[in-house]
Amino acid sequence: MGIQVAESAREAIEVSEAVILMVPSHLEVDQALERTPQGAIRAPARGKTIVLMATVAPAYSVELAKSLEAVGARYVEAPVSGSRQPAETAQLVILASSSEESHIDDVQSIFDAVGKKTVRCGPVPTAMRMKLANQLLLIACFEAISEATHFAAGIGLDVPLFLEMAQAGPLANDVLRSKVAKLVADDFTQQAPIRHVAKDIGLVCEEAAQRGVWLPIATVNRSLFAEAMAAGLAQDDAIGIIKILRKGR
Repeated sequence: MGIQVAESAREAIEVSEAVILMVPSHLEVDQALERTPQGAIRAPARGKTIVLMATVAPAYSVELAKSLEAVGARYVEAPVSGSRQPAETAQLVILASSSEESHIDDVQSIFDAVGKKTVRCGPVPTAMRMKLANQLLLIACFEAISEATHFAAGIGLDVPLFLEMAQAGPLANDVLRSKVAKLVADDFTQQAPIRHVAKDIGLVCEEAAQRGVWLPIATVNRSLFAEAMAAGLAQDDAIGIIKILRKGR
């Protein structure tokens, strides 16, 4: 069975029973669904299941659910944990929420094809909040690995030896293992690009502020990744922030 490439998002939606939106932000979601500033959906979504795999603000996801329900569409919020390599090897973790479990059941076979696990989180926007909590942990790992490597170099350690030791220690994990060779080689080609990390840590901090949760390290990381964006590093991998650390103060 081959793949048919649509000429537009509208055409793809029109001929599909389920539509997956995996795009950078809410802006592209609104564009694909032809969603007006007032929240009206102009794309032919009636009777379709719309699966949002982008990471967006929880409040936006709630409003999108209302917009889609208003035109008779089913909405499944399904952000994923994992970047390029897990996506290429069908090892993503899907976080799923919907107003009805049956909506998730309808697209579970799709999730099984692209992921190793589906976590059913409850009603919208629980999955999006789960994703933000996960991103907070992941982004802290990116920053800690980069800063520890920068520190090791700055105090005269053999950096490859330091990273070899770290991989054998109690903090060894898939994130560290995926970044070691890149750090040794100063390879900043993107896996999880800085532009996405900057967006997500911003969403984390905004959600925390709205709910009165104090996140001091996340706030610092938000500033750090914003500085990387301003320095033109948007296309670099997350560990490219080591360039900002090397500049010093």
